[in-house]
Amino acid sequence: MPHHPLLSIAIIARDEERHLAGCLRSIAGLSDDVVVIVDAQTRDATAAIATDHGCRVLIEPWRGFSAQRNLALRRCRGDWVLFIDADERLTPELFIELATWKQTTPPPDLAGYRIPRYNLFFGRRLRGGGWYPDFQLRLLRRNAAHYDEQVAVHEVATLNGTVGTLRGHLLHLNIERLDELWQKQARYALAEAMTLYRHGRRMRLRNLIGAPAREFWRRYVQLGGWRDAWLGLFLCATLAWHEVVKFCMLYGLRHMSRP
Repeated sequence: MPHHPLLSIAIIARDEERHLAGCLRSIAGLSDDVVVIVDAQTRDATAAIATDHGCRVLIEPWRGFSAQRNLALRRCRGDWVLFIDADERLTPELFIELATWKQTTPPPDLAGYRIPRYNLFFGRRLRGGGWYPDFQLRLLRRNAAHYDEQVAVHEVATLNGTVGTLRGHLLHLNIERLDELWQKQARYALAEAMTLYRHGRRMRLRNLIGAPAREFWRRYVQLGGWRDAWLGLFLCATLAWHEVVKFCMLYGLRHMSRP
């Protein structure tokens, strides 16, 4: 008799009352085991919203994205775990594809699936700049996946097995306000600067020119940010500027560590 995969869904959340209910509505009925790991420092109604939707809620101290995802892998009950963020949604096409997939038997050597993702900035779906198709490795065989906890941001699972690709899309409500964009990029810049600091990197003056120039060229030219007109230009320039911010933060970290 074929063994159909048992699916859990995991969400890592902090102060996500604005987005969480919409995320949970998009996955409703797909799994009986939805685990929401809420940062213990959350100050809003995130946990209450998850509880009202029938989720298993775990209040945990923040250990970093990778560590929280490893915790979710340990606490979920299914053979497979779908990770989704509070500001993401399953499109109807992806929901149907996953519901159909649950009735199949994945090959034993298959350890995960990549899922393409639409990114919305200020309500507009981007086509270039690395924001599409923006594949996310999110559907994982639970006993064949692990996250490197030394990676501070943009963590990707290491799998013991092969990887497939789904056709349906995630929808990411990436940025809705200008202040949100700058705050988010500043957090990423600090996390990346701390990673560089732990690996012994130093800031060089050439980094303040070369790093942003390379990032802008990569995003705007090589990855087609120009396809999104003025918004693509603005976003690519913003990410290039935060390369400068990152290396300035690295300089500050090294300066503060001196006796």
